[in-house]
Amino acid sequence: MTGKILAASLAVTSLTALCFGSAAQADTLKFEHVMDIGSAGTGEGQFKYVEDFAFTADGKLLATDALHAYVQVFDKTTGKFVARFGGKGEGDEHLDKPEGIAVDPDGNIFVADYNTGFIKKYDKNFKWLLTFSEYGSEKGQNIKSEFMDISGGKLYMPEAGNHRVDVFDLQGKFLFDFGGEGAEPGKMNNPESAKFNSAGQLYVADLKNDRIQIFTKDGKLIGSWGKNGSGEGEFKAPAGIAIDANDNVYVTEIGNDRIQVFDKDGKFLTMWGEKGAGKGEFGNLHGIIVDKATGWIYIADTANNRIQVFKPAGAKS
Repeated sequence: MTGKILAASLAVTSLTALCFGSAAQADTLKFEHVMDIGSAGTGEGQFKYVEDFAFTADGKLLATDALHAYVQVFDKTTGKFVARFGGKGEGDEHLDKPEGIAVDPDGNIFVADYNTGFIKKYDKNFKWLLTFSEYGSEKGQNIKSEFMDISGGKLYMPEAGNHRVDVFDLQGKFLFDFGGEGAEPGKMNNPESAKFNSAGQLYVADLKNDRIQIFTKDGKLIGSWGKNGSGEGEFKAPAGIAIDANDNVYVTEIGNDRIQVFDKDGKFLTMWGEKGAGKGEFGNLHGIIVDKATGWIYIADTANNRIQVFKPAGAKS
């Protein structure tokens, strides 16, 4: 099992790797490139620094862009630009450097602003509703907010500056935090993303510790895996995390320009990607999301100013 992507000159990018269930049986994971969304620029549907993703209540793709400060909305099947909101400005509805994004069961959209420390809540029609938190190190404040998630009526937001995960209710009330700077189990060094699986377990990309840590919803450590390196199950700056319908865990790596896939316990399943600008090639990877209904994978190929989209081999486009 090489785990290497096929040549970029192929019209369709595929990857084959073994997913070990037992000594007697093995299944195969294959992914095919579907399309790219976006290009370099500040216009509608263009990017300067694409970061993270969420899906709207009606199934559209939301993408944050840290540098031109918009949240952009796309048709997830065609990649067609639909709308955008935020952008630079002084009003409550504006943003400065949006990175993390999450959507609650009512369709409200939460956007974490990296520079200001604000978390802004919008309704499903992209109208501003509420701003909470602020820049700082006190309880309920944050520095360098990152890729967040919602579970059980709570918002979980990792912050790289304070090396912890902050937890708020959906009205913006601070509840608790966990983590703290360090390399020992349960501590963090620049946590980049925090995403839940279907069992309510929270996976945190501990970027500068080159590992994934798993926590309960109350912040109790369950386990972890990974170390610095480029082999299977090793990481160089893990950034984005996504969970599919089978609770497999997808991790983007800034340092290795690839995506690795693991089962829920951290057992390696497959990987693909290398540095470049072709299909299945990446630069400065950040966020990732999997559409649980279709298995389609949306990847923030930040250096190439695009979203690359893949699907399971044989799935309908």
